[in-house]
Amino acid sequence: MELTPESVAAERETLKSRASTTVALVNEVRAALGERFGTDVASVTEEQYRTEVDAVFADGDVAVNVAGYTQILRELDVEGDYPGFVVDEILGRELASTIAGGQPHALLAQATFHFADTMTHTDGVAGVDDLDAALAAGFQTRLPGWEWTERESPFGVDD
Repeated sequence: MELTPESVAAERETLKSRASTTVALVNEVRAALGERFGTDVASVTEEQYRTEVDAVFADGDVAVNVAGYTQILRELDVEGDYPGFVVDEILGRELASTIAGGQPHALLAQATFHFADTMTHTDGVAGVDDLDAALAAGFQTRLPGWEWTERESPFGVDD
């Protein structure tokens, strides 16, 4: 695998073209988490997702890492699947946190990845369902719709 500015740009377009699949999983995850935590979480539109993909890929250092993780996961397979469980989980978790951004969003995306991973299964190589779960976890974390991200934190300290 070789990552170039052109291959990273192509990966951005690939992720944007999968908006319907990713957004459906984002909204399924948000609904399930909202139910578990007793809160309403706004759903996400395909346009919001595509705009956020562009935002992620606007930062070249983030873009090259997101493109690398997605390409590895798309190709990763392990005979019998289970022996490869750790590597695809690590890659998926790291992709989700990279998309989400810095803390605390990165940690939330990693935790959400494992939750989303239980909600998806894709035929084919082992890494593909982890790719779907990672994209859903990362983007659902960084997109608006959670009440706590819509308000000022009560923990800010004024001078």
